[in-house]
Amino acid sequence: MLALVGRDGAGPHDLVRMMRAQGGLYWTAAESQWYAEPKRLEGLGLLRSTRRPGRTTSRAHYELTDEGRAALREWLGRPSSLPRMQHEALVRVLAADLGRDEDVLGSLVSLQEDVAAKRELLAAAKERAATLPHRERHLHLVHRLGDLLLDAHEQWLDEVEQELSQP
Repeated sequence: MLALVGRDGAGPHDLVRMMRAQGGLYWTAAESQWYAEPKRLEGLGLLRSTRRPGRTTSRAHYELTDEGRAALREWLGRPSSLPRMQHEALVRVLAADLGRDEDVLGSLVSLQEDVAAKRELLAAAKERAATLPHRERHLHLVHRLGDLLLDAHEQWLDEVEQELSQP
């Protein structure tokens, strides 16, 4: 959250827009979290809010405090680990011996469509990266991982289809 608020600040509506734009490729959470979490972080002294004009009413706009910047810098130095994953398609393939392969293959069509939709979102995100010169090279690295994740899913789906299509 602190990273998304970033250098220029952001309102909860901005955070939701950013999360929708990446389509859950890198991070998933309920939209309500993107409205509640800035308030919690403000309570901890990591963000401060001001009111800015909105379309119909004023909106909260959050900025990092000095404590928030320090916490973010400290977090950046912590060890990273593999992401948590809940891969429903993988579990279906795992359980295919308990059902029919053709049913599992049919269930994977939506994943193929989702990968294609994420490719479109990723292409749009790559275009927007140029509008953020202070983050452009970092966004390039993030989007490269997005490409690799989508490539891996496509390759895996091809392999599953090839294997489960055999009698």
